[in-house]
Amino acid sequence: MSERSIIQDRERVEALLRKRVRERRSELLRKSGARAAFFVLLILVWQGLAAAGLWSELLFPHPRQVLDSLVVTFGDGSMPLAMLASIRRLAIGYSLSLLIGIPLGLLLGRIKLLDNTLGTMALGLQALPSICWMPLAVLWFGLSEVSMQFVVVMGAVMAIILAVRDGVKNIPRLYIRASRVLGATGWKGYLYVILPASMPALLTGARLGWSFAWRALMAAELIYVGSGLGSTLMMGRELHDMPLVIATMIVIVVIGLLADRLLFGTLEKRLHRRWGVSGG
Repeated sequence: MSERSIIQDRERVEALLRKRVRERRSELLRKSGARAAFFVLLILVWQGLAAAGLWSELLFPHPRQVLDSLVVTFGDGSMPLAMLASIRRLAIGYSLSLLIGIPLGLLLGRIKLLDNTLGTMALGLQALPSICWMPLAVLWFGLSEVSMQFVVVMGAVMAIILAVRDGVKNIPRLYIRASRVLGATGWKGYLYVILPASMPALLTGARLGWSFAWRALMAAELIYVGSGLGSTLMMGRELHDMPLVIATMIVIVVIGLLADRLLFGTLEKRLHRRWGVSGG
């Protein structure tokens, strides 16, 4: 191959790469523009309904009132303190859910007896709303931080267990047989073969567990009077402060979106690259 041909091939590859970069940028701009237009339209509809006076301002506040509530609560530090309290509880409960759910899911995926017994129980308990654990938690631990952590763990751990179990079951049996031939048995098989091969399902379980844990925590904080975003919601209800209620709901949604996009979205993209799968 001549030097001229090599230069031409390199130029074609560089042109193709530049084209893909432009396409990705234009796609990102289209998506961002569509999201921005949607939320602008949503706020305009909200403002129109509030201005129409169909409901009392005590029940359906204007967007400006909600914005003022956000400014005031962030300005006096009450909202950041509530956010930190909720995130701290979530970090503890969610970490415990991962520490319990991932090993159990790996075992259920490989040991049929455990899957037929403990797996069936986990499947049934997953259908139980997390708030249903609150009366039991209060009776066992009292109305305390421990009871809220218990609700968070029980709300998230079942989804993690089942997702990891399904991921292990979907590992091609050829991988397992090949690992045994190469000497990866026992804990080595779990560490070097089963765990890496089930990583996509593990990430899915972690993502589901996060959403369940976040919902469970908010439900628990609505009952437990103290610091936290759920308690802020209850305070707004008791004071008939609907702007504060909606402002807190917006903060809860934003935290959930940021965690999903920045944390799990980034991990998912890296996993797609690792496995040679398009991230969409």
